[in-house]
Amino acid sequence: MKFRVFMPFLLILLLPACRTGVNMDDLPLNHIQVIGSHNSYKRAIDPLLFREIVKADSARARGLAYSHIDLSKQLDLGLRNLEIDICADSLGGRYAHPRGLDWVKGQQPFDTAHQMEQPGFKVLHVPDIDFRSNCVTLRNCLHELKGWSDAHRDQGPVFITMNAKDDGLDKPGSTVPEQFNERVFDKLDSTLLKDLGREKLIIPDDIRGSAETLETAVLNGHWPTVKASRGKFIFILDETGDKRTSYSKGHPSLKGRVLFTNADPGTPEAAILIRNDPQKDSIRALVKKGYIVRTRADSDTEEARVNDKTRFRAACNSGAQIITTDYYQKSSFFNSDYKISFPGGKYIRADSVLLN
Repeated sequence: MKFRVFMPFLLILLLPACRTGVNMDDLPLNHIQVIGSHNSYKRAIDPLLFREIVKADSARARGLAYSHIDLSKQLDLGLRNLEIDICADSLGGRYAHPRGLDWVKGQQPFDTAHQMEQPGFKVLHVPDIDFRSNCVTLRNCLHELKGWSDAHRDQGPVFITMNAKDDGLDKPGSTVPEQFNERVFDKLDSTLLKDLGREKLIIPDDIRGSAETLETAVLNGHWPTVKASRGKFIFILDETGDKRTSYSKGHPSLKGRVLFTNADPGTPEAAILIRNDPQKDSIRALVKKGYIVRTRADSDTEEARVNDKTRFRAACNSGAQIITTDYYQKSSFFNSDYKISFPGGKYIRADSVLLN
C-alpha cells in the first residue's frame, strides 16, 4: 500500500525533468506553448485625457490603465505572441488629429512626424481617446518586426493576432472609422507581403499543402516543426461575422490569403482558434484535435489588480498554445506583484497536454 501511494508522487517529481529534456526544435508548431502580449503596441493615455475619461466612465478607464514597451523589446524578453490592431485609412489623415486632443487641452504632442497623414493602416486601440502607439502605422510595426527578425534569424516563431477595428465612439463629433471589406483586406495582405516579406511568413497555403481543406491538414498534423518555423511570423485575424466572411470570400480554405482566421471548428478554414476564457471554454479538446488555440491570462486589468493567477493557471492547463497577458512586467499604474511567465521566467515551453 505504501509503495502504491508513493508511486504517483514519484511520477509527479519526474515529469518536469522529462519535459526539460524535450528538444523544442523537433516539436510541431502546435506542440508548444508561448506567452505574449495583448494590444502589444499600446502606449499610455496622456494623464490629462485619462483624468477626463475616469470622470466620464470610471469602469472603462480602469480597463485602459496599461501600456507596453516597444515590440522589439518584448521579443527581446522572449515573448512569442504579439497583437497589432489596425484601422483602415485608405486616403490618409482619418486618424491624424484625434478628437481627444481637442476635448482636453495641454496634452503631449502627437504624431509630430505626420505619419498618420499618409495612406495606409494605422495602429491604435480606441479612436480619439486611446490612440497613442509605439508604432503608429502598420508599416512602422512591420519594419520593426522585420528588422528584429533579420537580427535574430534563429529566433521565433512569432504569432501575431490582429483586430480589424472599424467602431468609433458613440459621441458627437467623433472620428468615423473606415469600414473593412474584401478590398481593404486585399490591401492588408499586400501590405504584409510587401513590408514584411513572403519569406518571413507562414500562411494557410503552407499548412494546407495538397490536403483537401486547411482544416483537414491541421487535423492530420500538418503543422511544421519549430525548427522549420524559426524566423517566421504567423498572422491571425481575430474577427468573426461579416469581417471574417469578407476575408474568406473567394478564398476557400484561405487559399491565397496571408492571415489565418478565427474560423469555427468543422469549417474548411479552421486552424487557429480564439477562445479567450480558459475557465469556461473547452480548449483542451480542441488542442488535442490538432488546432492551435489563443486564450488570455487576464483582461481589463482585473486579475492584475488583485494578483489573481487563477485564470493564467487555467490557461496553462488547458493546453492553449498562445496565452496573452498585459503583464509580462509588473504594472506601473497600480501596486501589484502580478506578473506572468512560465517557471524560470520563460515565455515558451513544450505543451504538456500534447507531450503524452
